[in-house]
Amino acid sequence: MTRKRRRMAFLAAGLACFALAAALVLAALEDKVTFFYSPSDLAVEPVGPDARIRLGGLVVEGSVARTGDGLTTTFELTDGAASVPVSYTGVLPDLFREGQGIVAAGRLVGGAAGARVPDAVFMADEVLAKHDETYMPPEVAEALVEAGYWREDPPR
Repeated sequence: MTRKRRRMAFLAAGLACFALAAALVLAALEDKVTFFYSPSDLAVEPVGPDARIRLGGLVVEGSVARTGDGLTTTFELTDGAASVPVSYTGVLPDLFREGQGIVAAGRLVGGAAGARVPDAVFMADEVLAKHDETYMPPEVAEALVEAGYWREDPPR
């Protein structure tokens, strides 16, 4: 075998190994590549009790309540089709308010294993709010548009 053929064989073997590794990684990740779940996704597809997920949507008007300790805040997050109760202990971002799009990271607790939304509360350990009055994460906007709850170009 000439040097050129050996190089080509080595290159082909390397590309095959890379393709196999990429296929294995994508197969292992499956649904976990999703940036966040919407409340409708949780209503349809239960998640494990120890699964850390991101939940995105709009804060329901009139649902924000603070407890006596001043650190724990409860509110509802919706995509227009379903709502999820959320509890967060900590200091909320300055731009957090009702009617605003947010993404919260945490775990769904309560109810049975693989609980569905009506039986569980989302315990957030991180809340991310939009950075100005016109920005909304593309994934949140897309989910709200699909649910018919939010329009990208509001009437003036």
